[in-house]
Amino acid sequence: MTVETNESFPEIREGVRALCANYPGAYWRALDAERAYPEAFVKELTEAGYLAALIPEDYGGSGLPLAAGCAILEEIQKSGCNGAACHAQMYTMGTVLRHGSEAQKQRYLPGIAEGSLRLQAFGVTEPTSGTDTLSLSTFAKRDGERYVVNGQKVWTSRAEHSDLMLLLARTTPKEQVVKKGEGLSVFIVDLREAVGKGITIKPIRAMMNHAATEVFFDNLEVPAENLIGEEGKGFRYILDGMNAERILIASECIGDARWFIDKASSYASERKVFGRPIGQNQGIQFPIARAYAQSEAAALMVERAAALFDAGQRCGREANMAKMLASEASWAAAEACLQTHGGFGFAEEYDVERKYREARLYQVAPISTNLILAFLAEHVLGMPRSY
Repeated sequence: MTVETNESFPEIREGVRALCANYPGAYWRALDAERAYPEAFVKELTEAGYLAALIPEDYGGSGLPLAAGCAILEEIQKSGCNGAACHAQMYTMGTVLRHGSEAQKQRYLPGIAEGSLRLQAFGVTEPTSGTDTLSLSTFAKRDGERYVVNGQKVWTSRAEHSDLMLLLARTTPKEQVVKKGEGLSVFIVDLREAVGKGITIKPIRAMMNHAATEVFFDNLEVPAENLIGEEGKGFRYILDGMNAERILIASECIGDARWFIDKASSYASERKVFGRPIGQNQGIQFPIARAYAQSEAAALMVERAAALFDAGQRCGREANMAKMLASEASWAAAEACLQTHGGFGFAEEYDVERKYREARLYQVAPISTNLILAFLAEHVLGMPRSY
């Protein structure tokens, strides 16, 4: 069964579906068992141009709007694949595009577009600061024509499979800044040169296969020319890309929800217990139908957020709501799907348990539901700041 929707970018979606058909559940189950990176999948997506969709044509990309990126990631998830292996390239390169120098754009973006460079790692979160980004302590000290970096990052996904990393580090001690959002800077780190020469990467085995790592910086030397924009303005540059990140992640959640709903609806119609399809029972029907309603409503918010972003309008409210609503819809669909399958939902061969684990992440990352609610309460509803 397939739920009919009004699809944007139908040709792109068709192409992504055709590509994903080459990577069925067995491919992902094998990777999951080994906690391995989907190298072949990412390579084919790159060669097909999908990971360069948002890079301007002047730098070798397609110059498509964010809504096209949403369509690509949604279809990847809806096909039962996992876009988390490569989604960061879509939003991290935006920091380079919007705030990098022309020399940096010319140096990195064409390579990213053609696939000779991967920008998949985003070094922000630290063990002690978590989502309190302004309290991070990794420090980059200016020393002539270089910066020397010391500190640690955690939950830095794909660092082992990326050529470049965007690194957010403090360049002015927190107690010396006038405004709390100042004193942080963004750097491009070439991991090909840095690993073993100031950077150590250690994988973190987690609940899902997300290529998570912790990264240690020990007197890492970064050329001053790798500083993006102005020193001390990095937090603003990172914030600038977070709306895109949340909208793209929300589109993945919509894809997950639709996969779960299709899977549950089909199984409920085919599986017979006590001489009748289990989908004939309202106890099975209603959770699936409710998850469908939730996912379709969330999809409208994702579309609105992407439209505002592409129009260059303020979209922080919509981006945050889209991410929260879509992640909750995908989790409701996951719960309904697992419950519909009963014991078989826990069997690896059905792929439900794998997708179930993957879907749970997005109520925690890249920003937790609680922080989104705090943002809405303070900045939209005008209530006192809670943290």
